[in-house]
Parts: sequence; C-alpha cells; structure tokens
Amino acid sequence: MMTITPNAAAQIKAAAKQSRMEGMALRVAAQRDADGAIQYAMGFDDSSRADDVRITSEGVDLVVASTSTILLEGTTLDFVELEPGKQEFIFLNPNDPNYRPPEGGTA
Repeated sequence: MMTITPNAAAQIKAAAKQSRMEGMALRVAAQRDADGAIQYAMGFDDSSRADDVRITSEGVDLVVASTSTILLEGTTLDFVELEPGKQEFIFLNPNDPNYRPPEGGTA
C-alpha cells in the first residue's frame, strides 16, 4: 500500500525518540481537496480503530484509516532536502494529480 524510504524512516525514528513517543505507530491520513489535490497529515498515535490498516515499512509501524487507504495506494513517504539546509517530508503519490515522477523514473 504505502512505503517509507530509509531516510524518512530514520527521521521518523529520531523524532519519536526525541519526543518520547517510541513504540507508537505513525498515523498517516489523506484527504482530497475540491481541486483533486491530496492533503496529508501525520503524527504519532497510540490508539487503534477497528477499521485501521496497519503496515510496517523500513521498521516503522504505520496506521492508516480505511478511508485514506485508496488515496495512499502506491505512495512513498520520503525525507529530502528541497533547498540547501531545509529538509522535509514529501509524499510521492501517483494518485495526486499534482504528482510528477522524479527524474529517472524512480519512486
């Protein structure tokens, strides 16, 4: 369904340790805007709902509500430097009309 790059996994694990949330799953949510673009949210969560989908990628436990799974199908979460000195999480999602595959066709 969704994967995490090694860079993203390392950052998620570091953030969990820093905020004392180790052992909690990362909840990822997606919602489509009126223009069709997809908006994302994520945060550590120790609760679980009956309709949640749980997966593990790169050693990180992910929790996704069933309503978000179709929007996240085939998505890769990465942590990259977009500008010098500025790193952030990005969602590479082929379901988003604004998505453009990276040069070279990876992800």
